Amino acid sequence: MSKMSVEKEKFRTMFPHLAKEIETQESRISVSSIRSDEDAGEKAASRKFDGYNPDVIDFIRRCDVEEQAEEIIEYLEKRHEISRKYAIQLRKQLKDKGVRSFGPKKEEDYYLKQAGY
Repeated sequence: MSKMSVEKEKFRTMFPHLAKEIETQESRISVSSIRSDEDAGEKAASRKFDGYNPDVIDFIRRCDVEEQAEEIIEYLEKRHEISRKYAIQLRKQLKDKGVRSFGPKKEEDYYLKQAGY
């Protein structure tokens, strides 16, 4: 057995999930450009969501059903991240108009896609 195959087996043993990702190329990320100047690279990077904190509506828009949205409202109300009055308004809208009345569903990686990644 060559030294290379022993090292690969040791790597697979130590990092089975990472080895699988590398071998199957499941989590590939394409690189479309290379910058040697760090400042130029930072300026070129998207800043669309820098400092952005999702609000209750953002979380509700990830829900598939009303029960999930209700859990989010209840949780944020309990943590005092939204007021009781606002929670009541959200529940009324949810009951009367449904979960999609808050906007289209935000799919997985929504923010990355919006930022152009």
